[in-house]
Amino acid sequence: MAQPLVKKDDDRDDEADYHPFLGIEKGAVLQEARVFNDPQLDARRCSQVITKLLYLLNQGETFTKVEATEVFFSVTKLFQSRDIGLRRMVYLIIKELSPSADEVIIVTSSLMKDMNSKTDMYRANAIRVLCRITDGTLLTQIERYLKQAIVDKNPVVASAALVSGIHLLQTNPEIVKRWSNEVQEAVQSRAALVQFHALALLHQIRQNDRLAVSKLVTSLTRGTVRSPLAQCLLIRYTSQVIRESGANTQTGDRPFYDYLESCLRHKAEMVIFEAAKAITELSGVTNRELTPAITVLQLFLSSSKPVLRFAAVRTLNKVAMTHPMAVTNCNIDMESLISDSNRSIATLAITTLLKTGNESSVDRLMKQITNFMSDIADEFKIVVVEAIRSLCLKFPLKYRSLMNFLSNILREEGGFEYKKAIVDSIVILIRDIPDAKESGLLHLCEFIEDCEFTYLSTQILHFLGIEGPKTSDPSKYIRYIYNRVHLENATVRASAVSTLAKFGALVDTLKPRIFVLLRRCLFDNDDEVRDRATLYLNTLGGDGSVVETDKDVKEFLFGSLDVPLVNLETSLKNYEPSEEPFDITSVPKEIKSQPLAEKKAPGKKPAGLGAPPSGPPSTVDAYEKLISSIPEFSNFGKLFKSSAPVELTEAETEYAVNVVKHIFDSHVVFQYNCTNTIPEQLLENVTVIVDASEAEEFSEVASKPIRSLPYDTPAQTFVAFEKPEGVPAVGKFSNMLRFIVKEVDPSTGEADEDGVEDEYQLEDLEVVAADYMLKVPVSNFRNAWESMDPDGERVDEYGLGPRENLSEAVSAVISLLGLQPCEGTEVVPSNSRSHTCLLSGVYIGNVKVLVRLSFGIDSSKEVAMKLAVRSEDETVSDAIHEIVASG
Repeated sequence: MAQPLVKKDDDRDDEADYHPFLGIEKGAVLQEARVFNDPQLDARRCSQVITKLLYLLNQGETFTKVEATEVFFSVTKLFQSRDIGLRRMVYLIIKELSPSADEVIIVTSSLMKDMNSKTDMYRANAIRVLCRITDGTLLTQIERYLKQAIVDKNPVVASAALVSGIHLLQTNPEIVKRWSNEVQEAVQSRAALVQFHALALLHQIRQNDRLAVSKLVTSLTRGTVRSPLAQCLLIRYTSQVIRESGANTQTGDRPFYDYLESCLRHKAEMVIFEAAKAITELSGVTNRELTPAITVLQLFLSSSKPVLRFAAVRTLNKVAMTHPMAVTNCNIDMESLISDSNRSIATLAITTLLKTGNESSVDRLMKQITNFMSDIADEFKIVVVEAIRSLCLKFPLKYRSLMNFLSNILREEGGFEYKKAIVDSIVILIRDIPDAKESGLLHLCEFIEDCEFTYLSTQILHFLGIEGPKTSDPSKYIRYIYNRVHLENATVRASAVSTLAKFGALVDTLKPRIFVLLRRCLFDNDDEVRDRATLYLNTLGGDGSVVETDKDVKEFLFGSLDVPLVNLETSLKNYEPSEEPFDITSVPKEIKSQPLAEKKAPGKKPAGLGAPPSGPPSTVDAYEKLISSIPEFSNFGKLFKSSAPVELTEAETEYAVNVVKHIFDSHVVFQYNCTNTIPEQLLENVTVIVDASEAEEFSEVASKPIRSLPYDTPAQTFVAFEKPEGVPAVGKFSNMLRFIVKEVDPSTGEADEDGVEDEYQLEDLEVVAADYMLKVPVSNFRNAWESMDPDGERVDEYGLGPRENLSEAVSAVISLLGLQPCEGTEVVPSNSRSHTCLLSGVYIGNVKVLVRLSFGIDSSKEVAMKLAVRSEDETVSDAIHEIVASG
């Protein structure tokens, strides 16, 4: 008896790869579909044919109009069958065929009959199909039935109607919004899925009204939601409300935080995790708020369910990036996960430990990582590489073992993103740890000997050109670079030529040997390589003698571009070819961030009172073009800076106004972006009356009103002030919106001829010292600091008074100065007693400024700060100190 059993198992193995639809063809299946027309229907046979048709459609097979119509009409005959299984297949095929409007009429009566059937399965599926294939006209006829279905006692029917509503909201929102009362009632349902779907639909109906969403969350957080799925949704909506409302600046309270914390004690694991994740993702979350969430995640680490362990360790991994000290209590639990059978969990556990561990545990963790690096996917390898990079910066003395590990994995197989992450890490370590430079550069040289990615080869060659000449023995890198000229594609060859030229320009003793190599490149078969070699030979001195390269030549060939590439790209795109050449000095130097109104996803434009005003395009070029096009402001000169929009009205008021401050050398222009949010009104001759009595150094010189401001159509009014040239004048301005209001007939859209003058008080506006600073980052702060003249340095100490923690003090000073934090120094480790913050930027008049802030906090929470400023003009360094002293 044993032998046949073995034989049967063998047969089963052979059939494991059997595919029921293998080799089926559209033509043959369409022939089989004729079975739908048989007088005596075979339900099982018909179901099999529909299954094949569905398979073909889902595999991307397309049916011609004639074929689809023929199949559709044949399928409609199957409604006469009483077989429940076949009826379900009929519903599916009708949805997939998506019949045209004139064909839909054929099945509408059958589907409406099913929608009122006593069989709940028929009713639910008929609702789904009808809502999928009908247009707005038919929808109004069945709206009454859909409303009844939403509050139906059968949860399957109610869910079908609610899910259909979610889909219909994209195409017929005005119809679905009329169902609010029924959907509100469904939210109170005892059925878990009905409550979940009802809450999702109700939120989508109200999503553009922040106040309505806030009220919805407030009412539901009082305990009426029983479904775990709905509870997870409610937690997400609560987080959204918290993000939009922000912490109370008076008391520091965070609305709804207590609700999130109470969800940590829920009996459903998904709700507990969702709440913990929401708390960890709150902006500006404190250690006290984090503690309960970390505690429940720690319990999940020892769960028997892999999905819970993975979710917990992934969340803790993210928390460790911003609050490493808060995660240290979980280290013992995470160490046990290093040997977890799920490699994804093990990877996340070990990288979290790398972020939170101490110096003594580094070597042990590195040995454990090495054992399983080859078993995990590239995306997790990247996580490991980033963790090792941050660990090396945290413990610089461990750079040898960490750098060796990075160089070893660099030689192994891997995709582009993985290799790029390793190269980026080595480059950062070389820049930030001087002792690692020589070994790191050699590791990179060895990598480009066998690098398959052109982008990485060119990046490394460029980096070698910057750092190689500064090493003790630059000549040892020449061989690796010149090999690229012989063995690589044209792009890499051209990059290698530029790198060789940098060595020749910066290391005078190597110049004769470099010139020999460059001359050989003149015979390359690519014109870019030949052109570069010719340029470098001519500008560096064609005889190749050992003489110092002229400083202007170095600056011309290898000087840094003092404008952001993104701005240069935008300016070049906007440049219209003409007799006047492109002027690089016209490219703005500041990197602009998008206003909040423009970050919203397309197609989700808010409407009504909660709608923030959508201003004009936010790029520097667009602002400059806009202002220069106004005759009154055209002679103000070069725009130095444009601020981010500042809101002057509350979110739910009848008029929405924000202002952008444009800074010129001797002028300031206020651009008021105005939106009328009342449909029944038309505003004309809209101006802002600005009182500058608290800004003595400013005098108003020009203004430009808005002639007409219809409903929900943003427009701009401008007011310009003159100020002392090159001086960072500050002051406070009060604003009054003045206009003529005319009533609009809603039915015709026509406005009355007579209007009434009216005023609307806006918030005050301040011009502060930070408005005269451009945020311009530097890639290597230490090099930039050392290269700046020490004579322009000014150092002083300041007491900042009592603060809650150092992070608060650092944020306050950064905000006051308006400079760009460098190298991530704006992040203060929790419970830290001292911290150094590095800032860079450009002061009005295009003066480069570097700032080094050293903070300390004592036991009584008093904060002291040492401020060191270097700039190209010592008067600017003094001005920075004056700003801090008066701030």
